[in-house]
Amino acid sequence: MSRLEQFLFHGINSLIVGVSIHPLTKGRNKTMHSSIFRIRLAGLGLAALLATGSIADAETVQLKADLKGATATATGNATVSYDTANKQVTWRITYSGLSGPPTAAHFHGPAQPGANAGVAVPIPNVATSPAQGSATLTDAQAADLLAGRYYINVHTAANPAGEIRGHVTK
Repeated sequence: MSRLEQFLFHGINSLIVGVSIHPLTKGRNKTMHSSIFRIRLAGLGLAALLATGSIADAETVQLKADLKGATATATGNATVSYDTANKQVTWRITYSGLSGPPTAAHFHGPAQPGANAGVAVPIPNVATSPAQGSATLTDAQAADLLAGRYYINVHTAANPAGEIRGHVTK
């Protein structure tokens, strides 16, 4: 049992014992103030426990993608982070050797490696490398991203279906 849990346990026990032992007689005000203090103390301890529990559950997951194209000159890579606490995905995509400037980029999915899928999350501002940004995901989108069912696709005028792409993996 952690110190915080012990503190809460003893605080709540004191609260229960304090309320049941002190009859409301002549020392009524003193007993009532003591009980109120214990309630507040137990509440503070409980709030601290809940706060530390949620912080401990939060995690930032690091992901990546190697972007390859139909030609050997078009390449890129992406670093992707997903913050489980605020459900935010953040990316940094670099590329070079494209046939022209990117016209669009997206996270596509859900799809297994090599399969095609629709746009799941748009990636704005990809005209220059590196392209950086973030978006908030739904629970379903987050599950697909973390399960490796998303790929990044960078589109150009010469290759509107995508010039380079890569599956996002841990």
